[in-house]
Amino acid sequence: MRPADFQRVSRERGIAFVLVLWVIAMLSILLGSFALIARTENLQSRHLFDTTQARYAAEAGLNLAVYELRKADPLARWVADGRPYRFGFGTAEVEVSITDDSGKIDINSAAGNGDLLTNLFVTHGVAPDQAVALSDAIKDWIDSDDLKQPNGAEEEDYRAAGLSYSPKNAPFDTVSELQQVLGMTYELYTKIEPAITIYSGRSAPNAGFANPDALRAMYPDASPEEIEQLVQQIQSQPPGSPAGSIVAPDGSPIMAGGGGLTYSVKSRAKLPNGASTVLDATIRMGGISAAGRPFVILRWRDGETS
Repeated sequence: MRPADFQRVSRERGIAFVLVLWVIAMLSILLGSFALIARTENLQSRHLFDTTQARYAAEAGLNLAVYELRKADPLARWVADGRPYRFGFGTAEVEVSITDDSGKIDINSAAGNGDLLTNLFVTHGVAPDQAVALSDAIKDWIDSDDLKQPNGAEEEDYRAAGLSYSPKNAPFDTVSELQQVLGMTYELYTKIEPAITIYSGRSAPNAGFANPDALRAMYPDASPEEIEQLVQQIQSQPPGSPAGSIVAPDGSPIMAGGGGLTYSVKSRAKLPNGASTVLDATIRMGGISAAGRPFVILRWRDGETS
């Protein structure tokens, strides 16, 4: 073979070798991309399967809570004072806590008890004068007239604040509607939301079912340690305990009886691999609903999943 031909053949072989290397590299990239996509889709489907499984386990917690609340024997019935109940459902661990809404602050009925709302705001860091103004603004929101409370807010105040709406002049239809009241912030609302309701119809909460936030608003002179101790005493009482067996910080007996038919249920389900979901619902007990259930769902919220 002539030297020129040998050089030409060597050059062609070198080009072919480089092309083969490029093809192998491209195929490796493609295969890697397909493997990454397959792994991502597998993780996504696994996460979806786990969260769905946890969600239905949380729903099982809600239905078990209804079953336990409907027991005729008060000594066997679950107590709706926020204490946790735990059980296993398949591979999931479920924790359920129930709060009787009679232990919450009704923002429609408690508006006439301005000190209660003011205390609630102050305990969450609102300045006393701002707390009074916010309490009065709530009264102006739900009253049927356009007369302004001493520190409240009517239509002209909402216009001056650049808002396109004015007070409703009617009771709240949902708890979240409170965020529309002039002076209410989202940060404050998220802090007080567990302590408020629109379903109890009471001017003051039933202390026997109240959570710490409601108790602090009811007994503003009590220390955090006294409130914590009071909650522990309430939740340590066995079902069917006699009313008045616990004394409030002001010396009055706490009457645990007289609860309502509306309950806030929080059910958290966690799988062995760490996947979890939280279901937060407000239900009203009664006869068989149109959906064939012994309760009616008033509020439903799927919480965080992980």
